[in-house]
Amino acid sequence: MTEEPYRWLEAIGNRREYVREQLKGGSPVFATASPDGILLLGVGTGHSKVFELFDRHALAGLGHPADIEKIRQAAIDAAHLEAFNRAPEDVSLRRLIGFGLSPQLKTNFEQIFSAPFLLELLLAEVGLEPGQDLIARLHFDGAFQLNTKGVVVAASQPEAETSARTWLNQKLTGKTDRGEITETVLQAWWCLMENKSFNDGLPPEAERRDGWRKAVNGRSVEIGWLARKGNRRARYEELTPAQLGL
Repeated sequence: MTEEPYRWLEAIGNRREYVREQLKGGSPVFATASPDGILLLGVGTGHSKVFELFDRHALAGLGHPADIEKIRQAAIDAAHLEAFNRAPEDVSLRRLIGFGLSPQLKTNFEQIFSAPFLLELLLAEVGLEPGQDLIARLHFDGAFQLNTKGVVVAASQPEAETSARTWLNQKLTGKTDRGEITETVLQAWWCLMENKSFNDGLPPEAERRDGWRKAVNGRSVEIGWLARKGNRRARYEELTPAQLGL
């Protein structure tokens, strides 16, 4: 009996390593807040990485498409229930994550006799003002971090994710042009996919530009834009690199 807690901890540790191994090499996703809104980007197989959730909300993820879809549907259902019980403008990303998605992922991860979700997620909520934006980094085990500005990255390797985020926040400080932002994010995506270090030996910009353009051949660059202001209640819009001049 006294050994059971240790066996459970060992099983959880093995489960964590299994999920990380399954996600290794997955295509990372990005969210960046700017004065005009929030841009989400992923490179996938077409409508597999970036999605609209609700009026002011969007999701981007890496991992197994079926698992991403399950959590996306759970988020949509929770948002519509919240809108019905309260009002559409009361739908809050903090509540969606804190009382819905995070507990669901945590429960799933700790049930060691069921299959874990294979995913890493970003969720975004655009506010009326830049200071009201919210970008959440949600992990497969239910842990999450909330950010109100800058760039947030979801990648399969924690160290590379942190390095890419730091580099992007430095490169994009003060940038507002969506084309320029997208170009820089795609360079970071290529560096992550090619295991390039953001600290030492980062390829020159020309090589990075050429690299991502070659790497996306046969793939789809998925871009979601949450506009801060607009005539519609729904603020989400799908963009393409061509629309941004890339």
